[in-house]
Amino acid sequence: MSRRSWLWSALAVLPLAGCTASAPSASPPAPAPPLKLVAFDSCAQLEKELRAAAELSSTAERGSARLAVPDNARAADSVAGPAHSGTNVHEAGVDEPDIVKTDGKRIVTISGGVLRVVDTASRTQVGRLELGVQAYGEPTLLLAGDRALVLADGGGGPMLREDSRMMRPTSGRSEVLLIDLAAAQPRLISRYRGDGRIIDARQQGSTARVVLSSGPEFRLPFRGDTVPENVMQDDRNAIAATPVDAWLPDWEITTGGTTTKGQLDCAAVSRPESFSGMTMLRVLSFDLSAAELDAGDPVAMVADGDAVYGTSDSLYVANNETWRFNTAASGTSRVAPPDGTDIYRFSLPPVGKPAYVASGKVPGHLLNQYSMSAWEGHLRVATTSWKDDASAVRVLAERDGKLVEVGAAEGLGKGERIYSVRFIGPRGYVVTFRQTDPLYSLDLSDPAKPRVTGELKINGFSSHLQPVGENRLIGIGQEADDQGRPLGLQVSLFDVTDPAAPKRLDQHVVAGGQSEAEADPHAILWWPATNLLVLPVDDAALTLRVTGDRLGGDTRLAPAAASAGPVRRAVVVGDVLWSITGEGLLATNASTLDRVAWVDMR
Repeated sequence: MSRRSWLWSALAVLPLAGCTASAPSASPPAPAPPLKLVAFDSCAQLEKELRAAAELSSTAERGSARLAVPDNARAADSVAGPAHSGTNVHEAGVDEPDIVKTDGKRIVTISGGVLRVVDTASRTQVGRLELGVQAYGEPTLLLAGDRALVLADGGGGPMLREDSRMMRPTSGRSEVLLIDLAAAQPRLISRYRGDGRIIDARQQGSTARVVLSSGPEFRLPFRGDTVPENVMQDDRNAIAATPVDAWLPDWEITTGGTTTKGQLDCAAVSRPESFSGMTMLRVLSFDLSAAELDAGDPVAMVADGDAVYGTSDSLYVANNETWRFNTAASGTSRVAPPDGTDIYRFSLPPVGKPAYVASGKVPGHLLNQYSMSAWEGHLRVATTSWKDDASAVRVLAERDGKLVEVGAAEGLGKGERIYSVRFIGPRGYVVTFRQTDPLYSLDLSDPAKPRVTGELKINGFSSHLQPVGENRLIGIGQEADDQGRPLGLQVSLFDVTDPAAPKRLDQHVVAGGQSEAEADPHAILWWPATNLLVLPVDDAALTLRVTGDRLGGDTRLAPAAASAGPVRRAVVVGDVLWSITGEGLLATNASTLDRVAWVDMR
């Protein structure tokens, strides 16, 4: 019999005691939200409830899943410079971390743990900084004026032992670095190290909101036999001996030669009306224009989070409960596997910490942040059910601190799952796939009556839908045969003028090809000034132009040096298209695509 065990699933059903304590804050107090997000009265209460929940869950199991986690052209930042593109983002004006940023005057990149700065006028590398971080994946950055904020995810999560028992390592230790770019040589100002993995971040102006998730710092003991009662008792004994500090994330901040340390206060930990996961979620706020980093004025709650979606005034964090997978066949779980996603909304005041204001739950699981979209006071959410592989788009409204469903369009692609979603104003587009690719068009103008208006079935699928002008969408994914077997990269141009009859105008296929853009939309450049689409394909940058109803101008841009590595990103600065690898930048004329320069960063 499998001897997997896990820790906190009973938090989802743990009764809540009435509490009144609130988290301390140096910021002006926000108006009390209508939702009773209650805080723990004391560390003793926090310890008691967490232990009780852990003991109840000694036979639950958990899987670890992270979501894969745009208008590309945006106005120039506060730093004066030529017209330039930005990171491909979900919502205009809300920036997202990426491995490349530009303000028009300079291009800042991260590769191999090194931050590099390239001057776009002289086309030379002017500075570099060894970050000295140990990250799960490549660090990313945000940019505001002469400051960069580097995010290094510490990773962490469950791991499987030889006896197939789920064990908890440390939850990872992530880093946030504030970098000064005013001088030619980048300079580290402050380094924040804190427990947990970085889920994502969003930036407006000079303020960045960073979302982290952390778990308890202990492991359940190993036992040689497989008697469930013995395993459960071992777990209870280990949990009972664990102090409350194991659940509370801590951090340290180093500025110059001085290091300060801190730990999340028990009174700052809250929980919604029902627990959604096994981890502690916190939102940190950092001002990139500040003299140094501080603790981020954390907002914390007992919940899990996997996807972050940001608007001008809200931050949504969604938690897929796929960790509570069904183990009834092996008889190791007493917890029924739910099929739902919890969504938490934080309001973002112009000054001060975010405020948790509402939460809701929808059936099914999300694909990524593009599965959520706020419009005229409603949140649209696209999900696929694990139970029957049917998808739906649901419309939620905020009422008395709850995100309540007011309408739904169900039954999309039964037997399939969602591969991409895009909401544009009152309309929505959903791609599902198993053997063919239905592109569904939806009318969401009436929140109470969302409806499917049209459907287009073609082979293959789109992993991302990119708006490229009025009533035009680009689909980036894979071509497939009649049995659903992928054949290579596919770029499709869709006309969605008629909601009842979406159609594909043109198609470009790279046989056997793949693109990072299929999994990460940040890798896409859409430059509307010249109708230029650029995405990495294999080791080069593929450029296409949207001309009327056609995709033309198929050109591959590749560095001359084979050792330069694959193209990862592309940006436009003035009349120059920059194709960026880990070892250098290729500059070409944005109109003719003739080579202008190569900037070696090795």
